Amino acid sequence: MESESAETLPEAPESATTDAETEEAQSQDSQEATSNIDATSQESFSDDPSYQSQEFLQRKLYFLLEHLKKMHSSVPEQYQVRISYELLAGLANSLLNDTIFEIVKGLMEIQHVTEKHLMQVREKVENDHQLEVKQWESKIQDPEELEHIIALMKIKHSKNLKETDMKLVLHLDQKVKDQQSTLEKAGVPGFYVTDNPKEIKIQMYLLDFILRLSRTKFEHNK
Repeated sequence: MESESAETLPEAPESATTDAETEEAQSQDSQEATSNIDATSQESFSDDPSYQSQEFLQRKLYFLLEHLKKMHSSVPEQYQVRISYELLAGLANSLLNDTIFEIVKGLMEIQHVTEKHLMQVREKVENDHQLEVKQWESKIQDPEELEHIIALMKIKHSKNLKETDMKLVLHLDQKVKDQQSTLEKAGVPGFYVTDNPKEIKIQMYLLDFILRLSRTKFEHNK
């Protein structure tokens, strides 16, 4: 019996070795599985639409900001210092929304139509003055009397034209305030209602930047 027991005892180490090899194999399988999961996670993240959208917006933001910086460098120095990098960055961020471009285009179209209409109003006033002079010239035969009447009409017409110009300027000023208010409500940095000529000049530069960018195509695949 002791002899048989001694012969069977050496089998235990062989079993222990087998367990160790099994544990090692399981560990390797676990590591490989973890690596595969990490790789799959990275692939899934890169394919995630939200990730692609963020990358698209980041590239577009850089594109807009770089163009704004170039435009800013061409502005007279006295206005460059008043248009900060923070303002340009904020403007670029707001222009990620293409709606801002459409708003500005619409405002510019309204402004052009308004200016054209006001020019026509002024031209009509001038034409009416000329017509009035011709009517008097056809009625008055006496040169001295006609000269006196024409002198009086020039004074009246000059006053009338100044009043017309004042009305036109006030109308244009109101349109500018309407533009400022619209862009401020749309969240475009640098725009607010003001009568300050220097601030209005800066806003005009910003409007020019926006219009020029609206004609610049962003190719996100590049």
